[in-house]
Amino acid sequence: MGRLDGKVSVITGAASGIGRASALRFAAEGATVVVADLAREAGAALAAEVGGLFVEVDVASEPSVKAMYDEVVAAYGGLDVIFNNAGISPPEDDSILTTDLEAWDRVQRVNLTSVYLGCKYGIPLLLERGGGSVINTASFVAVLGSATSQISYTASKGGVLSMSRELGVQFARQGVRVNALCPGPVNTPLLRELFAKDPERAARRLVHVPMGRFAEAEEIASAVAFLASDDASFITASTFLVDGGIHAAYVTPL
Repeated sequence: MGRLDGKVSVITGAASGIGRASALRFAAEGATVVVADLAREAGAALAAEVGGLFVEVDVASEPSVKAMYDEVVAAYGGLDVIFNNAGISPPEDDSILTTDLEAWDRVQRVNLTSVYLGCKYGIPLLLERGGGSVINTASFVAVLGSATSQISYTASKGGVLSMSRELGVQFARQGVRVNALCPGPVNTPLLRELFAKDPERAARRLVHVPMGRFAEAEEIASAVAFLASDDASFITASTFLVDGGIHAAYVTPL
């Protein structure tokens, strides 16, 4: 038996990166996977691969998120796991001195408001089942600062962390666990693009990882599957760091 047998799971931003790796891992663990993304072709292909459902969703739109959950309930009757994973990190989001209000607002909507919407309309479905697990993607930047700033991204992830902590406490006695996943830098297309565009800035990041490398998406997916499963039954409101030790490092090994 898989750790997620019989669990209906929604993963936003599932068509690529951590979301895709998590969808594959969830399916391998026995879950029914709802692949939620704006990328229709890639999302539908992944849903077919895992034997699940693709739902096209704009996670920053309240009607779109409500419609997504309606579709999930119509297809499967309920919901057990929510992985609010979708997010962006556009180049326009940089130093506070250069990031304009439009860029700030866009990142906040996609990274933070989306989690608010995902929880607002998803947690009631978990309560109907008597409980469940919510995993919200924050970041290691929610717990430490960086001189290579992405000011709105950092602020949005701090908001995800604080919101997850509060929800985890609020719903703990109703059987709903809410945890903030805080990955370190992950070897995804987004990060590889950063390396290609600005090797100097990328190198400044890598030197701070005690393990000397970035995570693979599958490693983060393993942490997500754990938090989604009953193996994590006494873990809620946590800052779940999967960052290769960055948060603890002052000087890294040679």
